[in-house]
Amino acid sequence: MTVPAPGLVPLTLTVNGDEVARMVPPRTTLADFLRAELELTATHVGCEMGACGACLVLLDGVPVHACLVFAVQAEGQKVETVEGLVARGALARLQAAFHERNALQCGFCTPGMLVNAYALLERGDVPDREEIRDALSGNYCRCTGYEAIVDAIETAARAAQEESVG
Repeated sequence: MTVPAPGLVPLTLTVNGDEVARMVPPRTTLADFLRAELELTATHVGCEMGACGACLVLLDGVPVHACLVFAVQAEGQKVETVEGLVARGALARLQAAFHERNALQCGFCTPGMLVNAYALLERGDVPDREEIRDALSGNYCRCTGYEAIVDAIETAARAAQEESVG
């Protein structure tokens, strides 16, 4: 029987489709665990208060601020980061639309924006611009003014709809 190191607790979860088991300090945030332990550094840490959205990941399919969730709270759950979404091709349409609509500036907020936009578009309908803005209300961008980002998400939603109809 393995005895855990003092102050560490066992953690088992699925990250981007792979089961991960580690011993972690109980106060480690999910964002810090992903970045430091798994080297998934696209999950950015900005405000560490859940206000900026740079740390958004999907936890069992729902966008959460990884800076506000302790890693141990994700025990047994599925975490998907922007790296995982990119690896399985889930963001290709959104990435192309962000590029086409010039919705990228410094890129710090982009992973969180993409995760949030992906979750919004997974509903299957075409959200109107107000719904897109509402969904992005937890993402802070200092560079773009948001219009290009809203344009990109709307473009990706319409392209997905046309593809499913066509």
